[in-house]
Amino acid sequence: MTVLERDARPRIATAGPEVDHPGAHRAAVDLLTALGLDLSVEHLADTPRRMVDALVELTSPPEFELTTFPNDDEYDELVLVEDIPVRSLCEHHMLPFVGVAHVGYLPGERILGLSKFARMVDHHSRRPQTQERLTKRIADHLRRALEPRGVGVVIDAQHTCMSLRGARATGSRTLTSAMFGQLRDDARSRAEFLDLTRGRR
Repeated sequence: MTVLERDARPRIATAGPEVDHPGAHRAAVDLLTALGLDLSVEHLADTPRRMVDALVELTSPPEFELTTFPNDDEYDELVLVEDIPVRSLCEHHMLPFVGVAHVGYLPGERILGLSKFARMVDHHSRRPQTQERLTKRIADHLRRALEPRGVGVVIDAQHTCMSLRGARATGSRTLTSAMFGQLRDDARSRAEFLDLTRGRR
């Protein structure tokens, strides 16, 4: 990930691999054919292209500007943005997991523009990974960008690799959390953050 500084609005960009669209299309055709699907059927004829486009979209992190502002009012209470949509891919099966993220922090010298919480979650979600790694990446990013007194991230997601195959555990949810600073070390702050996010579940 690169951060190109421009005042208090660094542009966040992740350098991903170059996508070989023709090669990916050929591979999708080979895979679907090997699975016994007849791609000459009208309904399936364009499926390899759609499959590639969907996977490229799910694995291409969008750039965004991380807008921060001076904490002129010296606000020192918890800021929590709840129910941010999460859409990512399990790196073990390349199947989606979807859910919500609750992201909070205790401000230091700067505060974050509220829309940037959702953009940060979306940016880090677009790659194959584990939910544990995604949770920590978001928390690490917020900690580096703001240098707050504390950071907390909770993700509540359902994994289709569990519900559609294998255990077929329909309705099961996975909860992960990552906390730094005062939200990790101070028992009262940690309890406040977890109680608020628990209330959303």
